[in-house]
This record gives sequence, C-alpha cells and structure tokens, in this order.
Amino acid sequence: MNSSAAQICTGVSRLVALFSRIPDSLIALIGRFSIAAIFWKSGQTKIEGFAVDLVAGEFQFGWPQLSDSALELFRSEYRLPLLPPELAAPMAAFGEHVFPVLILLGLATRFSALALLVMTATIQIFVYPDAYPTHGVWATVLLVLIARGPGKISLDHWLAKRYAAR
Repeated sequence: MNSSAAQICTGVSRLVALFSRIPDSLIALIGRFSIAAIFWKSGQTKIEGFAVDLVAGEFQFGWPQLSDSALELFRSEYRLPLLPPELAAPMAAFGEHVFPVLILLGLATRFSALALLVMTATIQIFVYPDAYPTHGVWATVLLVLIARGPGKISLDHWLAKRYAAR
C-alpha cells in the first residue's frame, strides 16, 4: 500500500476510534429527548386546556380535554380500521402524552418505546403510508431504545442499580 493510502487508512481508523468513544448513554439520551418531543408535540395538537411547550414558552395548566378538531381528524382523515374515532382519538392523545414523559425520564423506557413503535407502525400502515422516511427515523430511534435501553442517565438505570444491590 502506498504512503498516501496508508495515511488515509490511518486517519479513517483514528476517526472511527474517536466515534466509537461516544457514550451509548449520550446517544440514548439524545434519542429519548428527540422522540419524546415529536410525540409530545403531536399530542399537544389533540388537546385543549393543558399546554407545555418549553421552546415557545407556552404554558397552560388546566384540565386537558380532547379537542373537537382531533376527533374530526380521526373521523375524516385518519380513519383507522377496527377502532372508532371516539376511542382512537383519546387513546392517541393519552399515549402521546404519557409515553413521551416516561421516555424522557427513562422510566419504563422499553415498554413506552414499544407502545410508540406500535403507534408509529399504525400511522405508517393506515394513515400516512407515503411518510416512510419520517416514520423510518422514528422507528429506528424507538428500536434503539427497545434494544439497548435508556442508558445510564435514566430512572430505569437508577432503579436497576438500587434494587440489584439488595
């Protein structure tokens, strides 16, 4: 191998070694925040009376109610098979609020990620089948959380350490 090729290979090897030092817990934390934000924002569009948007600085702490527009979307645009809109809309709104919070905290992370993966598959198959590039990214993040867990910066990790010591 000539000198230039050897230098390139050495440089690439060093770069790969540097990348491999990125902590899995950091990757999981970024994934948890990102996927939680996506589903939380979607859930916020389905309710009235309760709003938390840290980026926009919007806070409204009332009793959440399903919005009429959310129910209408489930009746006209989403039209899921097997579930009536009156059941699907509140289930989606509930899931898009509870599971992101659990994922953000790193509590019941694998279960919550699985629930959101099922929701993602449902959206992909029945609602927006042409949106695979977006749903594929969501599924990838959720599968990483299911397969690898939430990382060390999580309540799951803390609880596991605490109860393993007993």
